[in-house]
Amino acid sequence: MLYSGRFQVTLLCLAGISASAQVAVPQVPPAQRKQEDSVIAENRKGAKPRAVAKGKPLSALEQERARVFRAAKKAVVFINASTNLVVRNNATGDIYGIPAGTGTGFVWDDLGHVVTNYHVIKLDAPGAEANQNMENIEVTLSDHQTYKARLIGRSLADDIAVLHVFAPLKDLTPLPLGASRDLVVGQSVLAIGNPFGLDHTLTGGVVSALERVIPSNFSLIKGVIQTDAAINPGNSGGPLLDMSGRLIGMNTAIPAVTGANVGIGFAIPADTLNKVVPVLIAKGQMERPSLGFTSMAPLVALQYFEIEKGVVVDMVEPDSPAARAGLRGIRDQGPKKKPLLGDIIVGFQGKPIRDPVQLADQLELLPPETPLVFQILRDGETLTITLRPLDKAPEVKVSVPA
Repeated sequence: MLYSGRFQVTLLCLAGISASAQVAVPQVPPAQRKQEDSVIAENRKGAKPRAVAKGKPLSALEQERARVFRAAKKAVVFINASTNLVVRNNATGDIYGIPAGTGTGFVWDDLGHVVTNYHVIKLDAPGAEANQNMENIEVTLSDHQTYKARLIGRSLADDIAVLHVFAPLKDLTPLPLGASRDLVVGQSVLAIGNPFGLDHTLTGGVVSALERVIPSNFSLIKGVIQTDAAINPGNSGGPLLDMSGRLIGMNTAIPAVTGANVGIGFAIPADTLNKVVPVLIAKGQMERPSLGFTSMAPLVALQYFEIEKGVVVDMVEPDSPAARAGLRGIRDQGPKKKPLLGDIIVGFQGKPIRDPVQLADQLELLPPETPLVFQILRDGETLTITLRPLDKAPEVKVSVPA
């Protein structure tokens, strides 16, 4: 049985023998037993360590694999995330805490950034609010020193999260980066992670397929690497390396049939990481093409308009998709007068929206051409408007006199 990322072992007994069953044990004659005791006592005198047999030198492949592991181990970290949140079971009324989540990550650069899967630090419990993150994140380095970390960027569409770990920068060793576009089926790969809480575990295999599409907790992830290197719960967020020790992917998923390794694992390609991670570090979230409106920060909306939930539309650009959909922003009423509240986005694609971050997450999951259906609150009335991101402003034709 597996629990909270640690090993538990169940000892197996012979089937069909009850603890209370009566079993006849043959009696050993006293003379035979005395003879056996004499042999055992004599042989005890010769107890000593055995001589070590001479083995063959490590093969070139084994030496290379060991070298890659030693070099990469410093960059692989153990992640433990927990929260003080408690959840009520509506059916039974029971209240319980949410257990800690554990997984793997790796040092991205020399500025304190660690990359992992977003699902490693996301709450996943009945009753927990969607897209809520673990609050208390700790990162343990290869020297077994543990440091506080904070989530600074996430992409639901790619299941990628970036942490900032507050460790001495001299102790953070980033992995060299490879190009996943150069991978070929059949080439050797190595995976390092913390399966079942067992830190810095190395497994090996080959690239068994490319360009897979797999479901995540949030969307479909495209262009995924498939490998037969053993990947188990706890490996999520760990690096997949080529035999040069370069990062070529981030181990992410296994088939949900058994919940453990069955010879097929999936990794997000390094090329995707190299495109997404810098944006997450710089901006916190992936950005889609401009829709033509900005939102007010939740704290400001609460302070000025006492709006606790939803997205307060701040400014709407003229001739933008938002303007053509009829979205209204905050209107100025002149000096010394309180601005007039415009639209509040309270729903998106039929689901409630809590704040601008949640809206950005949901927008990221949709293709750029998808019509966006917003439920808005305007002057106390709930309305539905549809914003079409790729709509162009009508061309203005000018007649030129001949």
